[in-house]
Parts: sequence; C-alpha cells; structure tokens
Amino acid sequence: MEKPNITAGKVTIGNLVDILAKDFGDKIGMQYYDLGISKTFAELKDIFDSVAKGLMALGVERGDKVAIWANNVPEWIYTHYGSGRMGAVLVTVNTNYRSSELEYLLKQSDATTLILVGGVRQPDEYLKVLNNVCPAIAESQPGKIDCEKLPFLKNVIYLGKEKIPGMYNWDDVLEMGKTISDEQLQARLNSLDPDDVINMQYTSGTTGFPKGVMLTHTNIIGNALSMAERMDLSSKDTACIPVPFFHCFGCVIGTLTCMVSAATMAPLVSFTAEGAMRTVEKLRCTSLLGVPTMFIAEFEEMDKKGYEVSSLRTGVMAGSTCPIELMKRVIADMGAKEMTIVYGQTESSPGITQTLRDDSLALKTSTVGKALPHVEVKIVDPLSGEEVPRNVQGELCTRGYHVMKGYYKMPEATAKAIDTDNWLHTGDLATMDENGYCKITGRIKDMIIRGGENIYPREIEEFLYTNPKVKDVQVVGVASEKYGEEVAAFIMVKPGEKLTQSDVIAFCRDRISYHKIPQHIYFVDGYPTTASGKIQKYKLRDMAQAELEK
Repeated sequence: MEKPNITAGKVTIGNLVDILAKDFGDKIGMQYYDLGISKTFAELKDIFDSVAKGLMALGVERGDKVAIWANNVPEWIYTHYGSGRMGAVLVTVNTNYRSSELEYLLKQSDATTLILVGGVRQPDEYLKVLNNVCPAIAESQPGKIDCEKLPFLKNVIYLGKEKIPGMYNWDDVLEMGKTISDEQLQARLNSLDPDDVINMQYTSGTTGFPKGVMLTHTNIIGNALSMAERMDLSSKDTACIPVPFFHCFGCVIGTLTCMVSAATMAPLVSFTAEGAMRTVEKLRCTSLLGVPTMFIAEFEEMDKKGYEVSSLRTGVMAGSTCPIELMKRVIADMGAKEMTIVYGQTESSPGITQTLRDDSLALKTSTVGKALPHVEVKIVDPLSGEEVPRNVQGELCTRGYHVMKGYYKMPEATAKAIDTDNWLHTGDLATMDENGYCKITGRIKDMIIRGGENIYPREIEEFLYTNPKVKDVQVVGVASEKYGEEVAAFIMVKPGEKLTQSDVIAFCRDRISYHKIPQHIYFVDGYPTTASGKIQKYKLRDMAQAELEK
C-alpha cells in the first residue's frame, strides 16, 4: 500500500492520525534536516496524543479556541494534530503580528489558550508584545489568567525552557496530560464529527480587519486529498515545506497533503533559500512548495552554489503569478517537470483550481489549472451575477465541500462572501476556456480605470516579465486628475543588469496600447508582503501616491 485509504467527509484529523499509525507506522512522517529531528508516523501519533491529553488536562473542551503564535517549529505540527485529536479549534496567528493585531485576534476568536515561541526575529519579541497586550499575565498563576482585554484567555504555554511568570512550559503541559487516560482521549475523539470546525485561519488582512475563516475536518482533509492526488503524492514522496504553517499554504497544502498521502513532511523552521536547497538535496525531496519570490531566491542560491536537486518531481507554486521564465527554470534546472500551480484562498480551504502534472508549460504559466475534483467553478458578471460565456472575464465563484463554514462571529461578512446558493464569491477576476482552465486576470478592486478604459495589472505585469532585465514586477493604479487613474510599475531588476525609466517606456512603445504603458516607474529591491508571501498592492499604491504628492 502506497497511500492511506481515506474518504473525505468520513474522517476527522484524529481518525487520519490513527490510520497512518496503523498502516504506515514505521514510515518517516516528519523530518527536519537542519534540526536533526526525525519521527515515524507511529511516533508522531504518540506525541499528538500527549499534546491532546495535555490540553484536556488544562480544561480545554471540544470547540474551545487554541491559538498558536510561532514559526514552523515541530511543536506547531504537534499542536495542529494534537488539538485536532481532542476537538479544539486551532487558531493560527500570523508571525508578523504586533500588539494591536494580536489583541484583536485573541479577543475576536475567544481564544482560551495561547501557545507561543519567545520570538522569531528577536528571542523575546513575542513575550514583550504579549506583555503589552496583557500585563496581568505576569501577576497570574498559570491557567488562571485574568485579563480584562481578553476575558476568555486562561492559559499561555511557552515553547521554551526558561520559566516565564504566569505561563506553563510545553513540558509542563505534556506532564499534566499523564493524568488523562487513553479511554478519556478516545471518548473525546469519538465525539468529534467531520463537519466540526477544527481550524480557524485569519485572512491576511490586506484590506480591513482580518476575519476568522472557520474550516472543518471535511474542508481541509478533502482539499488536501484533491491536491495530493493532482501531484500523485504517496508514501514514496518527501515534501520540502518552507512556507509558513500559520497560512493554509503551509498547514494544508504543506503538512496535510503529506498526511493524507503518507508522504514525509520536511519543513523549514524559517525560510532561507540555502535552507530549502540544503533540505531538498540532503533529504532527496521529491516535492517543493513556495511562492514565486521563494523560487526566485532559490535560483539565485543555486547560481551561487551547486546543489543536487534532481530528486525533485512535483510541488506547488502559489500565492501570485508564475512568470514563464521562472517555470522554465523550475522544469529545466530543478527538474520538477510535474510542478503544479494552485489557485485559491483561505475561504476555500484553500485550493480551488490546480494544474495537472503533465500540463504544458503554456498552461502552467498562463492559467491556474482547472477545478479540483468535486469542486464547482463558474465565472459571473460582477454586476449582474449572471454566468458569462467561456473566455469572457468576470468574477470567479466556487461551490463545494471546500467552502468555509463562514467567518467567525461575522454573519454579515459571511453572507456577503457566500450567496444563498452556496457560491463563494472570491473577488478575483478570471476567464475560463472551453476545457475548464482558468486564468486569473486580477482583483476586482485592483482593476485600473484610466479615462474610462479598464486596465488589468496582470496583463501589463506579464508583458514586462518578457523583458530579460526584469526580475519581478508589480503594477498598480494611482490617482490622476486628468484620467482618474494612471498605471504605476514597481520593477525589480535582475542582479548585474541596469534599467532606466526610459528603457522601460521604450520597451513598451508600439508593443502594448499607449494607455497601458506605465506613466510612473519605480525601481525597488523588494515588495511589501504578508507573512504568507502575498504582495500587498495597496501599500505599493500608497508608496506611489506619497511620491507623487512630494
């Protein structure tokens, strides 16, 4: 047997752990090359059970919210599947959050328990932030926190050895779990339903307040199964996971696709191009995940040092457009001929469409594939809501098992996102061809209207990518008194190359329509992004606007 026998909608995260321990117990399930940590699926089950019992000993009930604020440390995985076995809802915290964002999330989610590392950039940065939010923790007994701002919060668990006032240590919780019997854990596990909410991911918050996306066992297991099937993952595979766990990319497309296929997960605690290439080389990874900027950084690393990465076969690139030249290198230089493109959003668990392993280079770079199995996709007129003909642009909508249960405590926002026929409205502009392949042409909100002409940034970005000196480019609209909006381009130049504004305009002239030629060109070293790698175009707009107002 190369793959577990799992049916979405019939199993919970807890059941999945049991199946892996029984049928693939001796197989390596998790391996951190740089940490020297390796665990079989049987060993992982024992750890997950210890975590589940520890949370139960703390008084965490089915449906209670357990937040985790950490980078990709092993305890993140242990908490994900341990909390899943005892029925808590795992609330994922963005590693970039600071005090106001953390306070908002912990309060809005009704989190009873917070698990955290000391910090990611600085050893104690998270501890300082938490102290700013809730100074009362330092004066409290562990498990008896009384914080006026956070009335639900009772437990804070520190992933470190030193004793912090008011907090449990991770090992303390595992020790407490020894008071919970196997029978008590089994009873809790048996009480869970595949349609229970088990995961709450907060949207990146590129606009407005983040919303807590409620995802069920069925949502995320079904989605992981579909994407693993598209990659043909099995117990023979090892996946390098450098993307953050707090995002669906890391914890669903990353660890969960491995779990549903009995593949080995090979995470990085934090992304570095060197660490990713070293992990792929040393562990003979067959799959690699990342956003395009990660792959660009990895190629720069490969150009500096030689890495043996011929083991690579497949993987997922997602998060933003895949430039043609980048995918060519993924296939030619990495050898990952079966690399796939996934499109989706947190509200859809996250995958909606994915390319096939044997799709052509053109399909992998100009489309985001076709709907995953058991997923419906349609393109509608954003104003009328009517479905549009093939190859006509409109808003991409999706329906199926993968659509979230809703936004936590936000019924109006939920009703706005999911219509009465259960279609999730993504807010993304797209076209669909006769074969069901979709092209994402932009965000409804990103569309530039210049003198009555609709301009889609994606089209201009794709064109500018064809300039051999351009490493990356992002296009936004900025205010214009004369035309309403003008096109602004933020360009990253390849190392060793030179490019001027005049060069860019000359490259565009007579090759794209005049109204699409960027009127404002900025050369940058990087882009503002969310921690999950999504480029925050609204910040680029703000930067351009500020420059123009000088």
